Amino acid sequence: MMHGSDVLLPRTPAPDFTLPAGPDRQLTLSSLRGRPVVLAFYPGDWSRVCGEQLALYQTVMPEFHQFGAAVVGVSVDSVWSHRAFARDRAIRFDLLSDFQPKGAVAQRYGVYRPDDGFSERALFLVDGDGTVVYSHVSPVEVNPGADGILAAVESLATGGARSARW
Repeated sequence: MMHGSDVLLPRTPAPDFTLPAGPDRQLTLSSLRGRPVVLAFYPGDWSRVCGEQLALYQTVMPEFHQFGAAVVGVSVDSVWSHRAFARDRAIRFDLLSDFQPKGAVAQRYGVYRPDDGFSERALFLVDGDGTVVYSHVSPVEVNPGADGILAAVESLATGGARSARW
């Protein structure tokens, strides 16, 4: 697993944030307390790898829901880009716009790429108490798939995440 030097590691409190989830809707991370939350940071809406990754998460959503987990995508794209992309790819979970100021939330999670102007392809699992219990950064061009994050969600739900080390 590759980690940049500043990527939030397990057992770190997840920085709270509020980001636009649509033109007239905001989502605050702490409003999801009490259930696991998968934060999927990704470089951009219209790249092939991002489309495949997020469409895969939509496909396996019943497995996330089985363990009570919410899935949220985060990129620097605008709410309007997210809306068109979600419609195009039939994605029904929230895609948050980390646009203003650009990449501010990705920076707080240690996954912003200032030279590129977008975030790493990174996954975080935040437990119901608001603590990061899993983090994984993939190369931007690599779809991390769903197996790793689903295993982390399942482990958290079954009590294994306390002792597991990723």
